[in-house]
Amino acid sequence: MHRLEAEGHEVTVVTGIPNYPTGKIFPGYRFRLYQREQLLGCDVRRLALYPSHSRSSAGRALNFLSFFLSALLYGLFRVGRYDLVYVYHPPITVGLAAALFGWARRRRFILEIQDLWPDTVVSSGMNGTGRMGALLTALCNFTYRRAAMIILQSHGMKRLLIERGVPAEKLATVRNWSDAAALETPPLPDRKAVGFSDRFTFLYAGNLGRAQELDAVIRAAKLAADRGAELDLALIGDGIDADALRALAAEIGADNVRFLPRVPKSEIRRIMAAADALVIHLADEPHLAFTIPSKTQFYLASGQPILAGISGEAAEILIESGAALVTPPADVQKLAEAMERMARWSADELRRAGEAGRAYYLRELEFEHGMRATLDVIERARVIPALQ
Repeated sequence: MHRLEAEGHEVTVVTGIPNYPTGKIFPGYRFRLYQREQLLGCDVRRLALYPSHSRSSAGRALNFLSFFLSALLYGLFRVGRYDLVYVYHPPITVGLAAALFGWARRRRFILEIQDLWPDTVVSSGMNGTGRMGALLTALCNFTYRRAAMIILQSHGMKRLLIERGVPAEKLATVRNWSDAAALETPPLPDRKAVGFSDRFTFLYAGNLGRAQELDAVIRAAKLAADRGAELDLALIGDGIDADALRALAAEIGADNVRFLPRVPKSEIRRIMAAADALVIHLADEPHLAFTIPSKTQFYLASGQPILAGISGEAAEILIESGAALVTPPADVQKLAEAMERMARWSADELRRAGEAGRAYYLRELEFEHGMRATLDVIERARVIPALQ
């Protein structure tokens, strides 16, 4: 936001009551129809929504639909103050709201896609989502037609939308970048103070959800330990699979798997620095081959070695960086072998891998690359007629 303002843009952030990833309203907030605050120097408007991030398809639908209605009403009555609307997707219902109020009030909007719908929803496994595929496809296609420009986080997503009939000239690939915290070098942490042992420690930090399929990583850590490897796996974060993952670790006797409590974002870099290697994993789903998890950039920028069970474009980036050992997703045997191999690396090998990752990030993915591309898309969208 600050960079957009430095380029001469006035920015207002319109979002919901913070409740991700637990589905519980954050401390310091409560349910209101509308609230306004200054956050890190930004003007933020928070709209009402039904807080939910569970396995319940009904709860998730209420979450999406409630914010759709709030965003639609806000847009109809307030969008006249703005020249351009920038929409972050998922869910597509936010883009649909922009498409409707943009049509009614003749305002252009840019749609940024981080996860493709309906692919992500249909593969989630929640009850009833399979039957929603046709409806969601129609909503997505309508929203794509109304958007002035569409930003995608990977080249694979761009190719797929072209195959689905979206004009290529409307599409732009802008890779995600990391925030500045990843580039900071924290003081040398006390491993035991953050909950680590003296053994080689792999750390997963982030959402403990279904798309991450972290049960495979837990089983791999147990298998590696059973074969004599002196290593631990630590998981820090929260999500809808957190309880199931803890139960799995207890069930299979994975004593080398540790669950750490969620911490403020300001603390995560310090804890990461105490680990020997960082873990990325995504489920073996076709649509996830087009996804580049945001932690890919954060991990690379941090300058630490990476173990990844992942496919597609993210795997290509990590292999090219020289920072990672990459295995197919959900392959417990190969994940365990990679863990054992990395745990045997010397201090120099670990350092060289981390340095290679940071150099790649600075060369290919850092903030300035993404911002220049985003500013170009904004300028292109400003000259496209609102009605097409």
